[in-house]
Amino acid sequence: MNCIIIEDEIPAQRVLKNFIGKIPNLNLVDTFKAAIEANSFLNTNTADVVFLDINLPDISGLDFIKTIKKPPAIIMTTAYPDYAANSFELDTIVDYLVKPFSFDRFLKAINKAKDRIEIPKSSNEEKEVETIFLNVDKTLHKLTLNTILYIESDRNYITVVTETQKLSYIDSLKNWTTKLPENQFIQVHKSFIINRKFIDKISGNTLFIKENKIPIGRTYKQELLKVLGV
Repeated sequence: MNCIIIEDEIPAQRVLKNFIGKIPNLNLVDTFKAAIEANSFLNTNTADVVFLDINLPDISGLDFIKTIKKPPAIIMTTAYPDYAANSFELDTIVDYLVKPFSFDRFLKAINKAKDRIEIPKSSNEEKEVETIFLNVDKTLHKLTLNTILYIESDRNYITVVTETQKLSYIDSLKNWTTKLPENQFIQVHKSFIINRKFIDKISGNTLFIKENKIPIGRTYKQELLKVLGV
């Protein structure tokens, strides 16, 4: 993904450049101190993601977004959390980073932007793997794969966890590896497969998904970080 930075504070620019440099599939095209400068660039060039400060010279970041005809995915950056509620009213904004922010929080924003960018490419394609039926307690449950947070194995049982339900039945984790889209799900432990788009943060050998703590196995950590572009 190609990105640009619109930020008038040099220290904030350095932080963003440092974080962007850690993600192989994220390419920084240019950096601007004012929205007017970026406007000329966007008139003749395209960017997938824009890191945009709210408090800028001449015109605010929020007002600048309204002037872009075909705005890319916007990640807002600011030191003032009070702006968050107003900024999310704009559909082009995928996330809001309050300074100072950690790399874990930055990575979460990038994953949101990536999901937003990839949606138009697949919205008209009906994928066979999008939904499955699970036979739990003699009842067939229709499950959308995109809603799965993680899958946990406990001996001969599998528990499929979404934001709204937990379904447990006899199965193996190995069987699930053939059912799930490889670009979205990854095994992080001998007993866990997770949906990487729901990762909130990673601390040591633990990752967090919707307040759930998921252990990261030693043999799986390197591959996880590689997939995340870290």
